[in-house]
Amino acid sequence: MTDADARAEPMPAYYARRGGRWAQWWTVLHPPYTAWHLSYVVIGAGLAPEVDWAELGVTVLAFFLAVGVAAHALDEVNDRPLRTTIPDRLLWAVAVVCLTGAVALGAVTISFAGPVLVVFVVLGVALVLGYNLELFGGLVHTDLGFAVAWGSFPVLVGFVAQAPPLTGSAASGAALATVAAGAVSYAQRCLSTPARDLRRRTAAVEGTLTRSDGSRRTLDQAALLAPLERTLRALSWAVPLLAGAVVVPHLHG
Repeated sequence: MTDADARAEPMPAYYARRGGRWAQWWTVLHPPYTAWHLSYVVIGAGLAPEVDWAELGVTVLAFFLAVGVAAHALDEVNDRPLRTTIPDRLLWAVAVVCLTGAVALGAVTISFAGPVLVVFVVLGVALVLGYNLELFGGLVHTDLGFAVAWGSFPVLVGFVAQAPPLTGSAASGAALATVAAGAVSYAQRCLSTPARDLRRRTAAVEGTLTRSDGSRRTLDQAALLAPLERTLRALSWAVPLLAGAVVVPHLHG
């Protein structure tokens, strides 16, 4: 492939960058989606009666290492969906170090939240490895698996890490938010899957849309991508803003 062909080829994601090492790592970290899913941790914590800010910081950092870095590095080393040239050894090393760091931070959190969090630490590691390496016959690597692992799970852990009462109105609210986050992440997957297919696995799109009034519109890759990625961009801003709205009242609580 020539340099001109590479420039003409669609980027593997709307936030992807061409260039050297830092541009490739930016792409691997999926910044809009990482911020989106870390926001679920903040939402879960914000639904607790009281927020321990240090504990929230540790929990967010643990999820950043596990989901934002390790999971995405494993996803790239698995089948190179982002077409980076980062060496496999480096991706593996970063994934192992960051996942180990996340577990260590989880151990710190256990001292605050109690032994109930041990189950979530173990489950979190299983989800990262199972989803991104497509283990267990791809059992976790599904639309529902994505919704649970990257939507519901962060909300639940964010809440439990604050050591709140596990009964009462706060727990009920957290349960509803857990389901809601899963539903939003399921919608994300329904949008991102066809967008990825258009960007990464489609050579050409040809077609015409004919409206009831007889007018016509040419269908191409850009026309099909636009509504999918506009929605994804909007949601990648909306969820972090919602997380802010949930925790801001605790600043003066």
